[in-house]
Amino acid sequence: MSVRTKPCSQDARLHEAFGAPVTELYELVAGPDPSAALTRALELRSLLVVAEEQVARIRDRVREAMSSKRDMNELSADDLRMDAQWLEAALDARSGYRRSLDVLLRTMPPYVQQHRAVRRVQQSVTATLPSGTAARAPLHAGAAHSRRP
Repeated sequence: MSVRTKPCSQDARLHEAFGAPVTELYELVAGPDPSAALTRALELRSLLVVAEEQVARIRDRVREAMSSKRDMNELSADDLRMDAQWLEAALDARSGYRRSLDVLLRTMPPYVQQHRAVRRVQQSVTATLPSGTAARAPLHAGAAHSRRP
């Protein structure tokens, strides 16, 4: 599963700030001329998703190790110490990404979702014929030929 489709603790805030669900925001970033704030916000969100997933995995691993159904002889203080260090690192990363996203959302200019119309530039060709030699189009130019019986 991609980080684009995994839920994140800040999805509602991003939806509120940018006016669209996260899946649509990723589509906007993939389109032409995405806003810098939206691009950065989604980059931070992607990193936050990974950090939150790590926190959840470590939490679940500790819960499983501490389950009342497990044999006490299987407990390892070294394993639990290592999990505590991993958990601390993952929580620090999560907190840092949340802080960065918070700062970005507070300091960015108001985001107005603009439906950017594709601008089509109509090119025109101008040519001038030399004076005196301008050719005239035949009288029936472009007319369909009629058949006579």
